[in-house]
Amino acid sequence: MISRRRLLGSGLAISLFDCSARGEPAAGQDGSLILEAAPGSLRLLPEPAAPTPVLAFNGAVPGPLLRCKKGEELKIRLVNGLEQPTSLSWPGVRIVNGMDGVGGLTQKPVAPGESFDYRFTPPDSGLFGYRPAVLPFAGEQFGRGLYGALIVDEPDPPKADRDMLAVIADWRLDDKGAIIADFDAKEDAAGRGRVGSLVTLNSTAVPVAETMPPGSRVRLRLLSAVNARIMSIAFEGLKPLILAVDGQPADSAFEPVRQTIPVGPGARFDMMFDLPEEAAAQARLILRGDNEPDRVLLSFRTEGEARKSLPAIGSLPVNPSLPAEIRLQNAKRAELVIEPAKQASAEGTQPLYWTINGVAAAAFSAKPLFSVKRGSPVTLAIVNRSAFIQDIHVHGHSMRLLHDLDDGWEPYWRDSVLVPAGKTKHLAFIADNPGKWAIESAIAERQATGLSAWFLVT
Repeated sequence: MISRRRLLGSGLAISLFDCSARGEPAAGQDGSLILEAAPGSLRLLPEPAAPTPVLAFNGAVPGPLLRCKKGEELKIRLVNGLEQPTSLSWPGVRIVNGMDGVGGLTQKPVAPGESFDYRFTPPDSGLFGYRPAVLPFAGEQFGRGLYGALIVDEPDPPKADRDMLAVIADWRLDDKGAIIADFDAKEDAAGRGRVGSLVTLNSTAVPVAETMPPGSRVRLRLLSAVNARIMSIAFEGLKPLILAVDGQPADSAFEPVRQTIPVGPGARFDMMFDLPEEAAAQARLILRGDNEPDRVLLSFRTEGEARKSLPAIGSLPVNPSLPAEIRLQNAKRAELVIEPAKQASAEGTQPLYWTINGVAAAAFSAKPLFSVKRGSPVTLAIVNRSAFIQDIHVHGHSMRLLHDLDDGWEPYWRDSVLVPAGKTKHLAFIADNPGKWAIESAIAERQATGLSAWFLVT
């Protein structure tokens, strides 16, 4: 098992996210690291506004940064200090099924006052996350601050002057700085989803400013911890190369189209760029959303003596445990059709606004969407028959996004896909991880109102 010091990345340069200044996991008697989910407070607005009551892991939002090397075991004990059941899910980690943390599907929800031990060895390097996954409570817990990042380092990471982690969140606050408790609002669950007007990076209101020497090389790891906001993030004054998407290295590092990346809830982008070589230059990351003005997320200013020129930015090594090809002609073909419910139904007290393949079900239905033998290729068609963009997340696997017009695929892997209104997207993957795996909306308010299903790998 890795040490507590190693797991927290002590001595490693992470700016924008100061591990030592935030909550850290306490060590259990068995050497496990303890993450306690409990009420806390966070200063989101300047004084004289009061601190905002939130939910936090070890008193921190985002929760403690977990960091290890590939092949090192994680031993995490979740302690539930909430008044609701909870769990820990690990988006993007190709985890063993019993540790995936989906309450009611892969584990029993962790009741208030109880704990659960997570034991797993991440098989891949990359940027991942952790968050609650017990319906119908997950959306509220996540929206109140229960989330964090996990970095699994490569054996030989590329050199950079700064290794920066930026966790994007948005908050819906009242005029006193308290979170508006309308997590069950129909207009959100049946519509766009919960979007807050206050946008933060690592719980600091944007824009966040950084000053560095001219020509500095930055590795920026971007994680979206919003409930529902679909973002476009544009780059001005610099040319980023995308190294990895959703935790997996791209086939080769690439420039984003029009210097802009689409970012949905839970998405992760690992990128590298060099700042301008002249002093007093500016470079910016700009958030472009629907029906709102552009806003600066992160700005860089160059100051001081220029650093010596560096070799060209290279690609990360491709993941050898992911398939070089997927035989689509032999694939199991499955379809997930998303439609608004013609009439809001309810199971118990939970309203259902969405259907999958014509069926509205709370949490996870009794039957899998499909079943396959381990090692089988799968193609999944996600059909969006709604008026809203859909963001669908698949647990336990990494997928190729197929081209719309031919049999090719994009040169990177995804664990989530954005499907525009009225469109269909096709995914392909090898079902090489046995167990029950969730397929669900990445938009929190839709998960509990009909957009949660699962498939079985035997």
